[in-house]
Amino acid sequence: MSKSTNGSTRNRQQVNGETLRTAVGWIVDEGIFARLKLHGNTKWLVADLVVLAVLWVWSDHACLTGAFTEAHCWSVKMLGRAAVGSYQGLTGALVTWTGALLPLLWGRLHNRMEQCAGRHWRVGLWLALAVDGSRVTTPRSEANEKAFCAKNYGRGQTAKYRKKKNKNMRHRKKAKPQPVKPQMWITLLWHMGMRLPWCWKIGPSDSSERDHFREMLREHPFPENTLFCGDAGFTGYDLWKTILDQGYNFLIRVGANVTLLRRLGYVREREGLVYFWPDQAAKKNQPPLVLRLFHFQVGRCQMYLVTNVLDQKRLSDAEASRLYRLRWGVELQFRALKQTFHRRKLRSKTPERAKVELDWSLIGLWMIQLLAVKEHIKIGEPPEHSSVSLAIGVIRQMFLGWSDLPARGRDLFSQLQAATTDTYRRKRSKEARYRPNYKDKPSAGKPKILLATRKHTVALTLYHNHVTQAV
Repeated sequence: MSKSTNGSTRNRQQVNGETLRTAVGWIVDEGIFARLKLHGNTKWLVADLVVLAVLWVWSDHACLTGAFTEAHCWSVKMLGRAAVGSYQGLTGALVTWTGALLPLLWGRLHNRMEQCAGRHWRVGLWLALAVDGSRVTTPRSEANEKAFCAKNYGRGQTAKYRKKKNKNMRHRKKAKPQPVKPQMWITLLWHMGMRLPWCWKIGPSDSSERDHFREMLREHPFPENTLFCGDAGFTGYDLWKTILDQGYNFLIRVGANVTLLRRLGYVREREGLVYFWPDQAAKKNQPPLVLRLFHFQVGRCQMYLVTNVLDQKRLSDAEASRLYRLRWGVELQFRALKQTFHRRKLRSKTPERAKVELDWSLIGLWMIQLLAVKEHIKIGEPPEHSSVSLAIGVIRQMFLGWSDLPARGRDLFSQLQAATTDTYRRKRSKEARYRPNYKDKPSAGKPKILLATRKHTVALTLYHNHVTQAV
C-alpha cells in the first residue's frame, strides 16, 4: 500500500472517529457525573466506562466476551482508550455502579430529548408517558432460576389449568404445571411524543407492574402536566390515588374488573362524570375519586377510558382518543428491544449481570433511537417515521466499515437521516394467513357502571364526618 493510500485511510478513520465522538459525546459527558464519588483507587473515567458499556451492547456478537472484545476495540478507535481491559472488569464495574449511573443518564437523555424535540415534546398540553410491562428471558442457570422464577408457580390456590374447548381439538388431559424459564419483568415508561423510553423498573418474573409504577412515581420527579397512559392492567384505587397525590394526571383503560358509580353527589354532577370508590376505600374513610369516562369505538372494539382531567378544554374527547392510540407505540418499543435489538433472551448466567445487561441494553437502544430521531426532526420528519432497525444497522456499520463509509460521502448523520420507515400505503394486512383464529382472545370488556345507592350515601356521610373531625 502506498503512502498516499495509508494517509487516506488514516484520514477516513479520523473522520469516522470524530463523527462518532461528536454523536456519543452529545449525550455522554464527564460533567454529568461530577458529583459521583468514586473510590480513590479508581483509574477509569466514568464517561469512558459508560461509552464502553454502550459499545458493548451495540455489538451484535453472539458471545458476551466477544462483544466486549469488539467494544474494547471500538472504544480505542473512537476515544483512543478504553475504561477497562477485560470483560470481568467491565461487568464488575457495571454491577457496582449501574444503580448510581442510571438516574444521571436518564436525566441527561431527558434533557437532550427536550432540547431537540420541538413540537414533539408535548402532545397538546401534555407530556404524555405510556406505561406498560413485558418479560425477557435469561439463561436457565441455577442462580437465575432462584432469583427470577416465581416461587409458587402452578401451586397457587387460584391457578387453573383449563383445556381448550375448540371442537377441532382433540380431548386433552389437564396439563401439569411446567417449570417456567427464568425471566425478568420490565415496567417501562415511554415518551409518546418522541417515541423513546423515559425510565424503567426491573424485577423477577412475578413482579407487579402496578407496584413498579408506584415506585417510579415516588422515586422520580416528572415535568408539569405529565399525563400517564396505561392499559386495563393499571387500575386500582391505591395506584390512581398515588398519581393524584403526586400531582400528576392519568388516562387509563378500564374493563369489567372496574366498578364505577354515577350520581354520588360528592361534586357537582355533569355529563360523563363518574366516581371510583371501592368498598374497601370507603371503609378506610378514603375519598371517592372523581373521574371522566370516555367511550370510543376503535375498529370492532368498544373502549372505555377514565381520566382525572375533568376540564374538557384541557383534555377533549378527540385528544383522549389520539393519546390512547399513541400509547400503542410502547408495545413497538418492546418489540424493538426484544426482536430488532435481539434481547428476547439475555446471555448472562448470574442475576446481577443479567440485570446489568438489560439496563445497558435499554440505554444503548435509547441512545441509538435518540440520535436517529434528532436527525429526522432536523429535516422535518416526525419521530414515528424513524426506523429502529435501520438506525441500529447504521451505527454498527460505522464501526465495521471503519475506514470506508466517509469515502463514499455518507457520514453518520446523513445515514441516520435516511433511516426511515417505508412510506408506501399497505394494500393488505400483515397478518399471516396460517395464523389460527383463537376464540379466547383477551378482552378488557365493559366496566360496571352503577347508580349510587343508599349504602354509598351513608358511606359518604361518614367520610364527611371523619374529615370534619380531623380538621
